[in-house]
Amino acid sequence: MASTRLYRTPGSAGNRLKWTWSSWVKLATQAATTTYWGQTLLCASSDSNNYTELALQNSGAMDFVNVTGGSTDARLVTNRLFRDPSAWYHIVIVWDSANATAGDRMKLYINGVEETSFATDTNPSSSLNSLMNNNILTEVGSREGGNNYFNGAMAHTQLCDGYAYAASDFGETDSTSGIWVPKTSPSVSYGTNGYFLKYASGATGTDSSGQGNTQTVAGTIVSLKDTPNDNFCTWNPLDVNSISSNDMDYTNIMTTVCPTGNNWKTAPATMGQCTGKFYFEVKFDGTDVTGLTWIGILDPSEVQYYAGNQKVTDYPRGYALTASGNKGNNGSEVSWATVSFAQNDICCVAVDLTNSKIYFRKNGDAWLESGDPTSGSTGTGSAFTLASGFFYTPAISAYGNDANLSANFGAGYFKTTAVASAGTNASGIGTFEFDVPAGYTAFSTKGLNT
Repeated sequence: MASTRLYRTPGSAGNRLKWTWSSWVKLATQAATTTYWGQTLLCASSDSNNYTELALQNSGAMDFVNVTGGSTDARLVTNRLFRDPSAWYHIVIVWDSANATAGDRMKLYINGVEETSFATDTNPSSSLNSLMNNNILTEVGSREGGNNYFNGAMAHTQLCDGYAYAASDFGETDSTSGIWVPKTSPSVSYGTNGYFLKYASGATGTDSSGQGNTQTVAGTIVSLKDTPNDNFCTWNPLDVNSISSNDMDYTNIMTTVCPTGNNWKTAPATMGQCTGKFYFEVKFDGTDVTGLTWIGILDPSEVQYYAGNQKVTDYPRGYALTASGNKGNNGSEVSWATVSFAQNDICCVAVDLTNSKIYFRKNGDAWLESGDPTSGSTGTGSAFTLASGFFYTPAISAYGNDANLSANFGAGYFKTTAVASAGTNASGIGTFEFDVPAGYTAFSTKGLNT
């Protein structure tokens, strides 16, 4: 939602003493080390001296504040830091200033559990009016008309005007995966200014609460397959090999990477497995393609033992293909396939961890070297026989500012552009540009549990 927000100015004030806001969020940037809040999730403001705001500080702390006449009269700042870009967080904030118990006048829940440890814990005075539910500008994803944008994804965003609910009213633990997921039809009431935003494709600001409080959308919101119910893989900015002085830029919910200096940088992904069959796609976005990018898989446990300036192919359990058709592993790179990838081409990767094989394809062409990802233990046309019994994750390496790579792990987008024409996918998990081989699925929570 970077540079994107949803907003509405209510026609009349609702209940300013009691309300609940709930949303699932997935971060798209790393937290810095400063303490001023940098990304706004929710804000109601008349000006810079009068506002109610829920924000994520640059440090990763969650910050909820009510400011009246330039004075802070209520605030919660967590001790805990929220920096994981691979996960969906469920955030619930409750304002109930008329509550007789001062400690219950504000509550913050993360993933179904109430936060109790705060660096700042200033309770509102009895029956203090918040700025929320006043007839002033109310925004999701920014503050004061388009500042401090939230950079990430959101799902199931709800405001309940006049009601104090617990996190369990909006979420529950999935009996199969054990993951905290949204209740698709929560038994809650929304009140005068409440809303339920599902971010459906083509109707991203539509209110599904029945109250008719549809939001205005500024910017462009895309509807991803990546949801709290099926969390998809991304590149991992927390990996030690990719956060040195010559860093990677991570954008588009951590699916696009580009080195910021002339060193080799390697980015493993956030999900992997030691068995099963998986598929993903990587697009060559940059102008530097041949010899400056590698696409494949690696055992992420090896990364911590190597200094920076490493390629996937430098690792003993790193296996990758470059745009010129060379393949590499364990410091050895050799000519392999007759192929040449160019800017905007897509490298398709089929990883058979059950049979320890990996296959590559250019766009929708035949699999390279007459590969057959469905050949099982025979491994017809596979690029490598993998060291078996290890955990592998997707990985890429790139060199130089123009070596951009964007992945589609099944969310259905390269950067912010939807796949042109979705290929077949018998697993039903994820949307890809080209056909997924039979028996393969996506690197996602559902895919890993199939």
